[in-house]
Amino acid sequence: MLGRENPLPPVAVTTGAGPSPAAAAAPLPAAGGTATTRHFLMCPPEHFAVEYAINPWMDPGAGADRAAAIRQWEALRSAYESLGHRVSLIDPVEGLPDMVFAANGALVVGGRVYGARFAHPERAAEGPAYLEWFVRNGYDQVREATFTNEGEGDFLTLDHVILAGTGFRTDIAAHFEAQEFLGRPVVTLRLVDPRFYHLDTALFPLNGHNVAYFPGAFSPGSQEVLRRLFPDAVIAGEDDAAVLGLNAVSDGTHVVINEEAAGLRSALGRAGFEVVPVDLSELRKAGGGPKCCTLEIRG
Repeated sequence: MLGRENPLPPVAVTTGAGPSPAAAAAPLPAAGGTATTRHFLMCPPEHFAVEYAINPWMDPGAGADRAAAIRQWEALRSAYESLGHRVSLIDPVEGLPDMVFAANGALVVGGRVYGARFAHPERAAEGPAYLEWFVRNGYDQVREATFTNEGEGDFLTLDHVILAGTGFRTDIAAHFEAQEFLGRPVVTLRLVDPRFYHLDTALFPLNGHNVAYFPGAFSPGSQEVLRRLFPDAVIAGEDDAAVLGLNAVSDGTHVVINEEAAGLRSALGRAGFEVVPVDLSELRKAGGGPKCCTLEIRG
């Protein structure tokens, strides 16, 4: 039932001190494995525009081409469907130009929906809009967040752990709240570069056990946590991170990624993944890439 609950006391959340015991199992190598069919929620960019600046990518003076953004978004949706994934749609709301970035709308794990509470007033109405979609579609374990968080922008789910970003958009208290509601161990990672204001701009899961990431986006302690948890990670360079190459979506075999991230695309190919490049250059004018447009619904 939709409603706000009092947060429970935090339990074993790992910060810069090292890996949580639940996440300490040795990760698999980077090489791709068997693809798994995913269920994604997406929002058509019918009202997309760059009308304000709430991150370093946004320039209202330059604006964006909405028609081009729609074409690019449709190509992304088609790429997912061609790979066999299921795509559901939420209706866009006029006056919410960033609602296309569905990943920020919630975190869904085991059929439980942890809602978003946006840091900036320009996006505040998106959180209730996404929660309403889940309620209308039969999800009965839905929690309205008490603390500021921006959904999968700062929460990335692997098999045995959820990686959670803080530093710009998500309150660390939301990490505790998500852990208690979802019953999954949460590892806190601190972001330090404003270009990478969400975790999903600096890191993405390759599969259930391993990740790709740009070390320079993270604090020294968080870099050490990542090295310990993922010694076989694919490491991205700054050039690829700067075109949001890490705002990618992997199904375990295929990686849908911004086409400009040439070095990272090559590294993923060498690691055994099939790379699916897409052009989201218009949506990147608001700080978005494939992952930003994609909320995964985990049953």
